[in-house]
Amino acid sequence: MLMHCPTWPEEFAARYRANGLWQGQTLGEMLAERAVQQGDRIAVVSGESRYSYLELDQQANRLASSFLEIGLKPEDRVVVQLPNRYEFFTVIFALFRIGAIPVFALPLHRQSEIQYLCEWSEAVAYVIPDQEAGFDYRVLAEQVQSQVPTLQHIFVAGEPAAFHSLQRLSEHQSPSHIAWPPIKSNDVAFLQLSGGSTGLPKLIPRTHDDYIYSFRRSNEICGLTESSVYLAALPVAHNFPLSSPGVLGTLYAGGKIVLASSPSPDIAFPLIEKEHVTITALVPPLALIWMEAAASRANDLSSLQVLQVGGAKFSEEAARRVEPVLGCKLQQVYGMAEGLVNYTRLDDPEATIVTTQGRPMSDWDEIRIVDEEDNDVPVGEVGELLTRGPYTIRGYYRAEAHNAKAFTVDGFYRTGDLVKMNSEGYIVVDGRAKDQINRGGDKIAAEEVENHLLSHASVFDAALVSMPDSFLGERSCAFIIVRGQMTVSAAELKDYLRARGLAPYKIPDRIQFVDTFPQTNVGKVSKKALREVFATTVTNGTL
Repeated sequence: MLMHCPTWPEEFAARYRANGLWQGQTLGEMLAERAVQQGDRIAVVSGESRYSYLELDQQANRLASSFLEIGLKPEDRVVVQLPNRYEFFTVIFALFRIGAIPVFALPLHRQSEIQYLCEWSEAVAYVIPDQEAGFDYRVLAEQVQSQVPTLQHIFVAGEPAAFHSLQRLSEHQSPSHIAWPPIKSNDVAFLQLSGGSTGLPKLIPRTHDDYIYSFRRSNEICGLTESSVYLAALPVAHNFPLSSPGVLGTLYAGGKIVLASSPSPDIAFPLIEKEHVTITALVPPLALIWMEAAASRANDLSSLQVLQVGGAKFSEEAARRVEPVLGCKLQQVYGMAEGLVNYTRLDDPEATIVTTQGRPMSDWDEIRIVDEEDNDVPVGEVGELLTRGPYTIRGYYRAEAHNAKAFTVDGFYRTGDLVKMNSEGYIVVDGRAKDQINRGGDKIAAEEVENHLLSHASVFDAALVSMPDSFLGERSCAFIIVRGQMTVSAAELKDYLRARGLAPYKIPDRIQFVDTFPQTNVGKVSKKALREVFATTVTNGTL
């Protein structure tokens, strides 16, 4: 087991195994089993290419063999930053086969995030595309490698320049019988990124056992079978499209994955028609775009049975429009990369589907909703959601001090989400207790952006707050106190943040200069009051 990864107490693990939740299979074994069962059936459609289960399994084997020859070994961390393309699957399953641990980065991450991930995970390798959306990841890799001593290998999907070519490694003729390193199902399979509120992301250790249970149970609720066709419109490294039930759930079911290079209706709608897509997942702003676009498009979307919407709260008004406009069932999904996933059920009454964010998917999920003193609140009242269960982690990687705050002594994870539960056990999300902004499903830790702003010579103090937005749910507004008599413009600060390698979605949507910050009774910056300042100035037309 990877060091510095808290895990389930043995009494819980034994219970989960005895009751068939954890079945002792690794992700690599799961793919090998499906390759035998599904053979030449199509597993992944990527651009104009189509790949069978057998091809995916064989190419993952060849790539795994090459990784071993290069020197990768079990528990080596490998930062994987790939868009929605076929190589994502060959890479992660190759790493699963040899026990190396993918660290999932997002395509929009830049030097600030990638350098941190490589340093904190002590990564030995980094996997990238050559170019995507006009951005050259090879230049980013050079910059990061020059700063991270542990980073020995760069693997490139596409033109490799001075680095390793994934294509050539995947064509390597491996021995017919390879002795893969021994991998246990309770080993850490990969590290995901938290959407936390304190600085840069924390790393979430997911095991083969808990993650396979998560998407196997998701399949049961979402009705995935080998006839299912899943459109991956969101970046597949996100937990939502990866496992709820997502691309891994689709592979488990023996279905077909269709990769979209963008969630734009211009790209997604023709794919739905051509590939007879049955299920896909979106965040609320994209769902709104799809519903607006549907009226002016001639594409046949009749194969689409289920549209999942998650990542942020979906308004009731928009939720009611999904079935009449798109002709498919809406399924609300509320979950977190740390574990717990809630779904509305496909046979739920419309009122439940449009007004709640679902109920826990497993009978083994344990839920508490508590007040500020950790007392359980009555049904229907708002409190902070706490949870533990067979696929909810017991602690972050290398985060002992934070774990003491983020988890109760008896192992409940403090989600930081303010929710209420109705009498049927369905959850309604009310907001956040943590200092985090949910910008259309992209989570922004206020502290991280504030720290970058504070490094500017002209900034005396900075506070990032959320502001309501009818499209994204929330946008960000940075309130700035300038140092002394110095001057700086909003445009200059945004350029400064970009130059520091901050991901585009983290750049503040608005920057407002103020003389002082309102404070709480204990002398802390009152972000509630700052949000009220924003609301007042918008109403008065001064912002």
